[in-house]
Amino acid sequence: MFITFEGIDGCGKSTQARMLQERIVTHFQSSVPQEVLFVRDPGNTAVSEAIRAIVLDKSHNSMTSRTELLLYAAARAQLVDTCIRPALERGAIVISDRFIDSTTAYQGFGRALNLADIQAANMLATSGIMPDCTFFLHIPLQEAKTRCSEKTADRIESAGDAFFERVIQGYTQLARDFPERVKMLNAAQNVDALHEEIWGIIENLRIMR
Repeated sequence: MFITFEGIDGCGKSTQARMLQERIVTHFQSSVPQEVLFVRDPGNTAVSEAIRAIVLDKSHNSMTSRTELLLYAAARAQLVDTCIRPALERGAIVISDRFIDSTTAYQGFGRALNLADIQAANMLATSGIMPDCTFFLHIPLQEAKTRCSEKTADRIESAGDAFFERVIQGYTQLARDFPERVKMLNAAQNVDALHEEIWGIIENLRIMR
């Protein structure tokens, strides 16, 4: 089972992903132990973390949108080949903080790159591996900015309000296009209430039976 969390920075996706990991582990403790792997995209491998550092570094503001797309794809390919695919093959539940929908939303809608090129890059990077369930944590941009006000913005986070409004639009469109997979949830609500809503959806999946 492959579960992903998506949304703009400040939506709480990393917190919710970790809370879900702990809840699933606890759920299975009384029966057969279940491996639950948490990863972040890009990241988790030396190669992917190095690429992440390059993409987020504000000293690389001359980076083109196409270069950005290909760097994210390269980092994802390494993550899939060395972490995600092996874990799924041994029966683990994988929870990822971002995956292919981030590329569609950020580079497709945010950077206005051709969506067919985005899809091709995603397919190449993942060899067709797709999440079984994706949680898009929707939050108004101004509230997300307030949550992140004390954080130093990286290169992506410095892209401006118009960019992030397009990213939110992209995520919303994905939720409309793939309602069986992408679950759009209100991330402005209480952290615990949001977690319970996520858990309610997870309980209906095969892994909880």
